[in-house]
Amino acid sequence: MKIGVLLSGGVDSSTALVSLKKDRPDAAITAFYLKIWLEDELSDFGSCPWEEDMEYAAQVCRVVGVPLKVISLQREYRDRVVDYTITELRAGRTPSPDIFCNRRIKFGAFIERAGDSLDKIASGHYAVVSRDSDGLFRIRRSPDEVKDQTYFLSHLTQQQASLALFPVGMMTKKDVRRLAQDWDLPAKSRKDSQGICFLGKIKYPQFVRHYLGEKEGVIIDGETNHILGAHRGAWFYTIGQRTGLGLSGGPWYVIDRDVKKNIVFVGHAATAQEAAVSRFNVVRPNWIAGPPAFPARLSVKLRHGPRLIRTKVSLSSPSQEGLARLSVQMDEADRGVAPGQFAVFYQEDLCLGGAMIEG
Repeated sequence: MKIGVLLSGGVDSSTALVSLKKDRPDAAITAFYLKIWLEDELSDFGSCPWEEDMEYAAQVCRVVGVPLKVISLQREYRDRVVDYTITELRAGRTPSPDIFCNRRIKFGAFIERAGDSLDKIASGHYAVVSRDSDGLFRIRRSPDEVKDQTYFLSHLTQQQASLALFPVGMMTKKDVRRLAQDWDLPAKSRKDSQGICFLGKIKYPQFVRHYLGEKEGVIIDGETNHILGAHRGAWFYTIGQRTGLGLSGGPWYVIDRDVKKNIVFVGHAATAQEAAVSRFNVVRPNWIAGPPAFPARLSVKLRHGPRLIRTKVSLSSPSQEGLARLSVQMDEADRGVAPGQFAVFYQEDLCLGGAMIEG
């Protein structure tokens, strides 16, 4: 069996590589570093972080005796992830670049470039792939509820899921760190990346500022309509956000925003809770192994993290654009429901797929 391992230079993918090498000694394993860093466009941020990442990747490959290949997917990343992100921000929606990075780059453009020669593609994701008696491949949640990454894998196709291997999927982060120490891996002490997919040390606001710039606008109390302060662009904020507002007398939460007028509306916890949403529509659903029978009692995640909300999902009439649409009625309200972000649906530990929140 020929297996390609997506190696970022971090502790998760490094541990995944070594674990796979130990578990499948007869497999022909090749590591791949995907070069996505847009050095021509993002040169203002200093040295290219991919150089450090690639060195860590090269070191672990030397340790375990696995060849490393570098594949440049900069153009594909720009066209398939960055353009989508900027388009959504300009439209006043909240994008999820990591979801499309997995579908369109790691298990998309990479497969187009090198997948024909590989039987499986492994990565350091915290998720579990299984094959049921019906022959369909399904993605299940990691036992590490905090690190579980099925939210970001919810838009994989059945064909992509059939190729996926997640060697650390049944481990906790503590397990991964311990193994990295035991095996003395070069990345054993590296911190986890907190930025968007492949942006490394760049923070999301820096990325947004680079492409959309700054434009001063007002922050308004949604209850009194009083102006509380100023901001540098409504596209920097999302509904439910409570940090980065720079206001006294808080905590304040973003309860709405008007990107066209460049206004951010905020409220205290009580006001934010009043603005919380329990019912909304989603469009363009992606089902990894086929849709459930509707109406369905499921659980939903509105963002990466451990929180699951029980919900009823029903078929609805198509959107004005003719898109498939579902109605979502949650058992409890959430104050961070934002148009453009993704609702991901679960049946116990099984990730069924997800859809974009309409608005």
